[in-house]
Amino acid sequence: MYDLTGFQRDLLYVIAGLDEPHGLAIKDELEEYYEKEIHHGRLYPNLDTLVDKGLVEKGQRDRRTNFYTMTRRGRREIDARSDWEEQYLPA
Repeated sequence: MYDLTGFQRDLLYVIAGLDEPHGLAIKDELEEYYEKEIHHGRLYPNLDTLVDKGLVEKGQRDRRTNFYTMTRRGRREIDARSDWEEQYLPA
């Protein structure tokens, strides 16, 4: 996960926290968190990067709507990141 951008890590966390979210649901969650608009030109290429890295799988609901799910590797990466962060955060 060290080679991901902060935005890509945030995408992973959102996907992990939702049940098979589609792109616009992910976009809505991030816009709420960042308090600004996330453009499609930023969102979808980063989602594709996560798919290419094997952290996320992309499925198709219909011809216009894709959904995203975590892979086992993606889940392991999030768990490892959480463990790493915990060693630096005060109890």
